[in-house]
Amino acid sequence: MANKEKGFNVATSDVGVSEAQGRFVSFEGSPFQLFQPYAPAGDQPAAIDQLVEGLEAGLTFQTLLGVTGSGKTFTMANVIARMGRPAIVFAPNKTLAAQLYAEFREFFPKNAVEYFVSYYDYYQPEAYVPQRDLFIEKDSAINEHIEQMRLSATKSVLERRDTVIVASVSAIYGIGKPEDYTQMRFIVRVGDRVGQRDVIAQLVRMQYSRNDIEFTRGAFRVRGDTIDVFPAEHSELAIRIEMFDDEVETLSLFDPLTGQIRQKIPRFTIYPASHYVTPREQVLAAMEGIKLELRERLAEFVAQGKLVEAQRIEQRTRFDLEMLQEVGHCKGIENYTRHLSGAKPGDPPPTLVDYMPADALMFLDESHVLIGQFGGMYNGDRSRKSTLVEYGFRLPSALDNRPLKFDEFERKMRQAVFVSATPADYEKTHAGAVVEQLVRPTGLVDPLVEVRPALHQVDDVLQEIRLRVKVGERVLITTLTKRMAEQLTEYLDENGVKVRYLHSDIDTVERVEILRDLRLGAFDVLVGINLLREGLDIPEVSLVAILDADKEGFLRSERSLIQTMGRAARNVNGQAILYADRMTESMRRAIGETERRRERQVLHNAAHGITPRGILKEVKELIDGVYAADRPSAGESQAGRLALAAEVGSMSEKDLGRRIKQLEKQMLDHARNLEFEQAARVRDQLALLREQAFGAPGSDTVFPLTTPTTPRPAVGQG
Repeated sequence: MANKEKGFNVATSDVGVSEAQGRFVSFEGSPFQLFQPYAPAGDQPAAIDQLVEGLEAGLTFQTLLGVTGSGKTFTMANVIARMGRPAIVFAPNKTLAAQLYAEFREFFPKNAVEYFVSYYDYYQPEAYVPQRDLFIEKDSAINEHIEQMRLSATKSVLERRDTVIVASVSAIYGIGKPEDYTQMRFIVRVGDRVGQRDVIAQLVRMQYSRNDIEFTRGAFRVRGDTIDVFPAEHSELAIRIEMFDDEVETLSLFDPLTGQIRQKIPRFTIYPASHYVTPREQVLAAMEGIKLELRERLAEFVAQGKLVEAQRIEQRTRFDLEMLQEVGHCKGIENYTRHLSGAKPGDPPPTLVDYMPADALMFLDESHVLIGQFGGMYNGDRSRKSTLVEYGFRLPSALDNRPLKFDEFERKMRQAVFVSATPADYEKTHAGAVVEQLVRPTGLVDPLVEVRPALHQVDDVLQEIRLRVKVGERVLITTLTKRMAEQLTEYLDENGVKVRYLHSDIDTVERVEILRDLRLGAFDVLVGINLLREGLDIPEVSLVAILDADKEGFLRSERSLIQTMGRAARNVNGQAILYADRMTESMRRAIGETERRRERQVLHNAAHGITPRGILKEVKELIDGVYAADRPSAGESQAGRLALAAEVGSMSEKDLGRRIKQLEKQMLDHARNLEFEQAARVRDQLALLREQAFGAPGSDTVFPLTTPTTPRPAVGQG
């Protein structure tokens, strides 16, 4: 190999793996330090070598055909570390993106792992319904933390080579040009000659707002010769610029909550507060282009006798022009992207992909879903905007504020690896090499598949649920419709089963919480439709029941069946039951492929003397601060106690002591910061851990949950 491996051991009690030791591995010439909680095993070493060889040989596309639970994410991380190039990993939805983000942060704790998904918690796009003469205003709720993470992603990829971005299809929607975004950044150094008013004017141009009372992200405040700026891409640190006359005297990073100075620095780069920033001269040039287009559009409407539309477009556009003139920004400014960027009609918009360097790597996780998504984004957007343009709500240039067409995305693609357990036709025809990863490091084999009559499927699955619940295992059930999912959930609940359902009407944050609660044992059965498929990592699930498996269609296609059955592949007792009255061609192919993989896995285990073992994986918050619903403490349920007992049983005495010390430190930190609820939760975990470890309750230990004797500085004090 061209790059030589170097590694050293570290303890892994805080990274959620069952082994007592892990190690950091670096490769010659690579800026990445990969944390390996375990050495590559099963098919992973061969897959990593083949993918690296293909990339070094210049293959544009490769496919990693990896079964569920074979460690595809670990393989991707190893390939990234070996190649030493920035990477972007696409996921088909926010739930899987969050899961991948959490995993990559564990593998690259010392590098820049970023998260780029849609920042809308709620989004109602601008639309017009001609039949009812109904105009719907754009309405949205932006998640501030995800917006900060998006800005952090673009900053990292512009500044660092050791960057991994986990993104959803949001990455193919238009954002500002990388050139404008970079041009608008403000680099401040100690000793720079710059006036205080010039600093303030530059911050305003970068869309920072002055707020001397409430100091929040994307704001700045001025106190004499001191200017505090809370960078839009930061979540924990702000920058203090202290001036003496017209010279920058000192630069300091400080905690915006306590005002405590963390460190003095010689230089700092402040990036714009939005991806849609444009230099003033470009805004003025764009305004002239908008005026010209408006005159042409008015002439068209008048010539066609559409006087209402002409009046409408003139009023709306002139208001936007006035806002651009006075404040440099307007509501719906993204609809003027073409003019602001200087692009020609029909040109593809700048997206996150344009921020990636030319030698970046691309990984398309669950590519059989992603490719279809990339292809479908443009058409739906175009249909809605065409109506707005036709009826005078937007200028025709608004059509260029859009996601990429698939052929445009193809032209922008870097060296790519398609990752899927069930590659679709596109991957099969485009991949220069197909790398199979069928053998799991744990020795786990694909689940046993059984076909049963659909006549009494509900009563049969109820009996299976009771068998699984007795031994503390979980069950997934897939139905064909939302109504069936809700009715089945209601029926199971009436029969004493702890059950929840999951479908597209449930928002992203709640989906993550539901999956977490399933793992924690808050309930035993999850009923879903199409969300219980790709990438869900739930090792506690031992049974997947597929109702009405013989109803041919997208939800019961070969790929869907293989993906759904694969959810039981992370458990030693994994089983999939297909309820059907006839054997469809999709069922036959899916069962045949599953049996082929299972046969190879069994032969590998027999040849190497491997005994399959289950996956012990700690339940973690996927994104700190984004999905912030409180995790139940381990003592809140009997299932939590059982899980903790299993965790304690797998720990060495040394690891147990380290874990107790870690919890004690967390508890004291929370108490010191007046975070009493969090401190109490950690205290309960600590007491239960001591009880499980030493057989004695820990509740009689007194923990300092009172106000610390040293008062905490007020916000803004330094």
